[in-house]
Amino acid sequence: MGDILVGACSWTDRQLVASGWYPRGRRDPEGRLRHYATRLPVVEVDSTYYALPSRRNSQLWVERTPDGFRFDVKAFSLLTGHPTRQQALPADLRNRPVDGALLDEVWGRFAEAVEPLRRAGRLGTVLFQFPPRFAPGAVAERALEDCARRTAGWPLAVEFRHPAWWAAERAEETRALLSSLGAAAVGVDMAQGLTGSLPRVVPVTRPAPAVVRFHGRSAAWGRGSKEDRFRHDYDVTELAAWVPRLRRAARQTEELHVLFNNCCADAAVRAAETMRGLLTRPCR
Repeated sequence: MGDILVGACSWTDRQLVASGWYPRGRRDPEGRLRHYATRLPVVEVDSTYYALPSRRNSQLWVERTPDGFRFDVKAFSLLTGHPTRQQALPADLRNRPVDGALLDEVWGRFAEAVEPLRRAGRLGTVLFQFPPRFAPGAVAERALEDCARRTAGWPLAVEFRHPAWWAAERAEETRALLSSLGAAAVGVDMAQGLTGSLPRVVPVTRPAPAVVRFHGRSAAWGRGSKEDRFRHDYDVTELAAWVPRLRRAARQTEELHVLFNNCCADAAVRAAETMRGLLTRPCR
């Protein structure tokens, strides 16, 4: 069975910092990451979705975490087709048309920034979360092929938000597509019965790593404020129901990342620590 690493989708979220989870004297940038790494073995870097990361920050993250710690880095919004504010771009790239030249430059800077993590063995995955309008079809498949080409040599993970990708009649085709591209499919936990709900599956498509992201089960998914969308405290029963599923997935891969994205106060880190405890119990 592969290792199962459990963590949260941010260690810098303002509500987490204000929650009291970080002890006094460990709430500065260095202290937060060092403390987080003593409690959990993997974290998702969500800030890289909102702005291009810097090589210097990646170097600092390596210095502040132990061997074996993993960072799953979320791809910058422009690279996944999301709306991107001009202010999110470096000053010298603002007010340029979004064309091939700009995309090539952004891809290059993103790759340069995450290289210290890859070299140090800290890069878990690079997560490409595509928007809800990214539906199955020839255009999407070409975009995925381009993404795989540009990320050759990276641990690529892909999360779809359009439910058609994992509909029962198409799931095997999606699995085969991602497998052919060398990409890990991202499984999700979220509220069911909504227009954009995805099924609770763990579609393993490559030997390592596999990823499952827990978004919470708010009925306000897809609308309202961030707090509305992600406000959910997982109870132990909800988490325990996932344990057999996660263990089955871990038997198919060398490493499984389980990441909690219900980032309201300390809900995500508490859920992660509870899930770690459940996974360490002997199988019955």
